[in-house]
Amino acid sequence: MRTFDLTPFYRSTVGFDRLFSLLDQSASESSPGYPPYNIERTGENNFRISVAVSGFSQNEISIVAKENTLTIKGEKAANENSQSSEVLYRGIASRAFERQFQLADFVQVKNATLENGLLHVDLVREIPEAKKPRQIPITTSAPAPQVTEQAAA
Repeated sequence: MRTFDLTPFYRSTVGFDRLFSLLDQSASESSPGYPPYNIERTGENNFRISVAVSGFSQNEISIVAKENTLTIKGEKAANENSQSSEVLYRGIASRAFERQFQLADFVQVKNATLENGLLHVDLVREIPEAKKPRQIPITTSAPAPQVTEQAAA
């Protein structure tokens, strides 16, 4: 259930459609709890997303960065050992998942590592030189020389 209305903002702002759409989308959908994840700041412009993917191998996980969306999918391969053993209790989740993260402008995926059942995706915000703040020098214009009648004669 949504408790706020973004319609007045759509009417009175220009260029913020994407931001309001993200807010609207996040308020209307319930976020699944599987798999659990952490988001950390590892530096001024560096971030890390850690996703608990125990039981998944490297070839069962895909990471796709498209525009400002990072999608992490996991699908278990068919279990070849199912004929040799019978599972009496399954407490380790191995269901397929898809987790999406909205990335800010200029945030890029640098690398991904899988260690000890955690998938670490390292991100960095690289702002182009043209978009960085720059100091503007202030100059003064020199007054024009005054021409007097004596100097003209």
